[in-house]
Amino acid sequence: MRAVRFLGVLLLVVTMAACSKSSKSGSGMADDSGMGEGNIPMASEGSADLPDINFEYDSSALSSRAQSLLSANAKWLMNNKDKKIVLEGHCDERGTREYNMALGERRARAAYDYLRSLGISSQQLSTISYGEELPLDTGSSEMAWSKNRRVHFATR
Repeated sequence: MRAVRFLGVLLLVVTMAACSKSSKSGSGMADDSGMGEGNIPMASEGSADLPDINFEYDSSALSSRAQSLLSANAKWLMNNKDKKIVLEGHCDERGTREYNMALGERRARAAYDYLRSLGISSQQLSTISYGEELPLDTGSSEMAWSKNRRVHFATR
């Protein structure tokens, strides 16, 4: 009985010690998983954190700021023809799921069409809609909603 208790305690200690260790390698910065890309401008040629473009409520129209950002993104794409971009359409939480999926697709498609008009190959672009499913900000205020009405550029 004593041996079983000892082995149980030993197993518990080893398990807890294994769970508490953290990796000392790396810089502590985010990895290449694509998470946490945010609105960080392009880093250098060959790698990018392309900025999101935002939209007004219930709209897929591109603002002049969005067009400027898309033009900058197009320059990067022209210099990096081996890179592919997924244009991810997002919405705020207002509206039905079905409506927001369609609106997210219209937003992604508006960005796609604008990039195509600037000469970007369709081979470098694809679209997807996440509707309201992946918010940047989970709050229920105008500030939170405005952050969530966006097209995000995921590099592949």
